Amino acid sequence: MDQNSPASKNLDFKNKVWIAAGILLLFVVIAYLFSTLLNLLLLVLAGALISIYFHAFAGLITEKLKIGSPYALIVSIVLNLIIIGAFFWFVGARLNSQVDELSQKLPQTINNAKTWLSERPLGEKILNYSTKSLNSGKATSALKSFFSSTFGILSDIYIVLLLAIFFTAGPSVYRRGIIHLVPSKGKKTAENLYDEIHRVLKNWIKGEIFGFFFIAVLSGLGLWILGMPLILTLALIAGLLNFIPNFGPLIALVPAVLLGLMQGPNTALLVLGLYTFIQIVQSTVTQPLIQKKMVSVPPALLIFGQVAMGLIAGFWGVLLATPVVAIIMTVVNKLYVEKQQAENEKNAG
Repeated sequence: MDQNSPASKNLDFKNKVWIAAGILLLFVVIAYLFSTLLNLLLLVLAGALISIYFHAFAGLITEKLKIGSPYALIVSIVLNLIIIGAFFWFVGARLNSQVDELSQKLPQTINNAKTWLSERPLGEKILNYSTKSLNSGKATSALKSFFSSTFGILSDIYIVLLLAIFFTAGPSVYRRGIIHLVPSKGKKTAENLYDEIHRVLKNWIKGEIFGFFFIAVLSGLGLWILGMPLILTLALIAGLLNFIPNFGPLIALVPAVLLGLMQGPNTALLVLGLYTFIQIVQSTVTQPLIQKKMVSVPPALLIFGQVAMGLIAGFWGVLLATPVVAIIMTVVNKLYVEKQQAENEKNAG
């Protein structure tokens, strides 16, 4: 058949249409599978992060005490369990009573805040807008969607802990398995990429743990100076929510300011100023340390990642958005940026 004939051209056009339709269908299937399996992949990532933490702690023990790796790992796990158990043994009862007190005081504080806002024109507009949003049901449905989990919160935690046990017990097995999936030509690149991602995640964990203690201690000291109640609970909330950049500190601020309002508007403003000051210090002290050891993630990209992951995967998505973005940045840097830079230097030379 003549390639220039109308029949041949029509056949080529049909083939192109089918190819385009096939590619589009494949993209839709991949996107569907990704959105369906994303929550499960995030649980896998959470388990891997716990495993990385235990191995990093074991590496520190090996370095300081000169203990062999298998024994150092056992010491790492046992020591962390003892620390957690001791914390809840000595502080658990007090923390529990403070949490109960906080749950009792917050409704009263919210009512006081509503009364204070209703006496001011701007405050009345804010109350009307929030009431309409709550009555519409959109806010409630959004919160339910955000805090919904893959298998239920207890099941999710169980899966994460189970995965963490397996990853901690034999990380090399899973490393070899992932590398075996890569063609022979790319195995070396895959090994380097795997090791780089492991290094980035380990340094992120180190930075976040340092940030947790930094924020919790500073918040506790500041709240103690201001004479605030429930210092331990508020400090722990501030430290834990520091794991969620940008949005975590804002969430931690809400109960602290509401309790401050019970002491008076001036105390609430002082609490607001305290938390703002701590965030400024944290962004100039701890954040540069994390950025220095980790892949430097642009703030706008991180916020986009948090919002996108939150919409797709809810709570787990927001919690693990930073390591996910860091992994993507590492992959792009290793597989594209560094190669482009090497080619440019080669062409320039």
